[in-house]
Amino acid sequence: MAVVDTGNPQADLAHGAGRRFPLPGGLLPGLGALLVSAGVLGLLVLHLVPPTSAISPVRRTLSEYALGEAKWAFDGSLLLIAVGSALVFAAVARRGVPKPPATALVLGVVWTVSLVVIVAFTKTNWAVGPSLGGTIHRYASVAAFVSLPASVLFAVRRVFPDNPGWRWAARGCAVVSLLWFGSIVVGAVGMAFGGPPWWRFVPLGLVERMVAFAAVAGLVVLAVGMVRTRRTTA
Repeated sequence: MAVVDTGNPQADLAHGAGRRFPLPGGLLPGLGALLVSAGVLGLLVLHLVPPTSAISPVRRTLSEYALGEAKWAFDGSLLLIAVGSALVFAAVARRGVPKPPATALVLGVVWTVSLVVIVAFTKTNWAVGPSLGGTIHRYASVAAFVSLPASVLFAVRRVFPDNPGWRWAARGCAVVSLLWFGSIVVGAVGMAFGGPPWWRFVPLGLVERMVAFAAVAGLVVLAVGMVRTRRTTA
């Protein structure tokens, strides 16, 4: 690839650097996907390694892992996902220039901040009793579960205008996540009309995991799709 000689050494250097090296934004989605995947792997390990392997993945929520000695692993995994998510949404912002998808980015910020809040405020330990921190944790969890799949839905059209395969793959993961979350909403509505407690209406641990992992899968698809489509169009 030839570099145009403009007669201005500084301009030539800048032009050549811009042509030879990808913009930093080209690295963001790949690195973000790696960090998010590492965080998810950390959570999966908690399901398999004692003593956290004794926690029921069907009835107990993910935040249960933060009530024991493995709190550092749970918190570290969530922080990895938060940092990776921030990189992915930074890439979404760059991809959408000059009109980035504002709604998707706002929801992405809500998701990322919610993860940090979840780490900062541990879930309620019902063996001790309710707490303010536990209440904050619960609301942050709800915000996280809703904001991530919604942000993916708002982002895909702007990020993949000419790539329907990637668009529908990410969108499918987000829709699956919201449908699982909908079962909790149905339980809450039923409880308001005299039904059983919403946390007993569904196997809460299983449903929460499906909501979370489907949403994060959508985020990873979004990131990988940005890397792949950038390579094929470069």
